[in-house]
Amino acid sequence: MISIYTDGASRGNPGPGGYGAVMIYGTLRKELSEGYRLTTNNRMELMSVIAALEALKKEGTAVTIYSDSKYVVDSVEKKWVFGWEKKNFKEKKNPDLWMRFLIVYRKHKIKFVWVKGHASNKENNRCDELAVAATQGGHLKIDSGYENEMKSAGVKLL
Repeated sequence: MISIYTDGASRGNPGPGGYGAVMIYGTLRKELSEGYRLTTNNRMELMSVIAALEALKKEGTAVTIYSDSKYVVDSVEKKWVFGWEKKNFKEKKNPDLWMRFLIVYRKHKIKFVWVKGHASNKENNRCDELAVAATQGGHLKIDSGYENEMKSAGVKLL
């Protein structure tokens, strides 16, 4: 069983954003984080889960994901995302990330657990630190899914 803790952050919503993830398997531990120049908090919450799952080397792994994002946890545990998929994500936000999530989600045995954010969960707090630090990095990546969506909607980006 692998335990994965995740968190996303943005300075402004939208604004510079980042994610953090902590992966634990027995005594092994891996931390992931990355920052983006313009994105949203919900995109970073979902991206943290995707990045951690994509880092797994073996398919069929039993995974418990701990997240403080009701957006992510409820979308999967209440099976909303599967209904959205059947409707080709029509009028849903972040379809690019949800499609990417579903590909990696189906490769493993995953359970989500919601945890209260900014509380006493040591690993969730570490993920928050990683995510916030990632928003302040010097080489922020482009969240092309978000920026392309904004351009298509006629929003002028810097």
